Amino acid sequence: MKIALIGYGKMGKMIEQIALGRGHEIVSIIDIDNQEDFYSDAFASADVAIEFTAPQAAYGNYLKAWEQGVKVVSGSTGWMKEHGDDVKRMCTQGGQTLFWASNFSIGVAIFSAVNRYLAKIMNQFPQYDVEMEETHHVHKLDHPSGTAITLADEIVKNIDRKEAWAEDTTDAKFLRIDHIRRGEVPGIHTIRYDSDADLITITHDAHSRKGFALGAVLAAEFTAEHNGLLTISDMFKF
Repeated sequence: MKIALIGYGKMGKMIEQIALGRGHEIVSIIDIDNQEDFYSDAFASADVAIEFTAPQAAYGNYLKAWEQGVKVVSGSTGWMKEHGDDVKRMCTQGGQTLFWASNFSIGVAIFSAVNRYLAKIMNQFPQYDVEMEETHHVHKLDHPSGTAITLADEIVKNIDRKEAWAEDTTDAKFLRIDHIRRGEVPGIHTIRYDSDADLITITHDAHSRKGFALGAVLAAEFTAEHNGLLTISDMFKF
């Protein structure tokens, strides 16, 4: 498979390494200093572009890739509130393809399935309050993390006593999310159900970015054979 990389930071370099190890070809690498390469024959030859950049750049990158007829796999977060409706329309009605996930880790996909199942159970036990904490490296500017938001949305969907999630709240109607930025932590997400009697905790602790990079390459392999707006739940049927 021919892959283009959009964004060549730590994630982009790790994705390159894993893609090459799985027998794929990197035909184009686009970073901040060579944006004109979006319009190159090399980029247009890609089966899939894997995009990991910044919230303010992601949507524009999708449009440029689609203009060249290239499908996109993206792990960029922070763009959905402003551009989510447009992207959904272009993928459902306009013939474009985007595989988007807030986190491509296989472990997080499993953790998310456990989170949904546990939330359904805990909906029956109002004596337990639920809260979340996410910890990431100091270079991560957005908060809460995209993964935390996805997990929180799943909890709110399944627990009737929570109306929405929020940061810095003491209102019991909201699922509280706390964020910590420390060192070079790849990502830790902890969900706690606390009552007077006991505490139930589930945690996903990433050891490195390798799991995210592998998941992104697996998503690219999946996307090459599928169309439309795709998610982790399409690839993993938990």
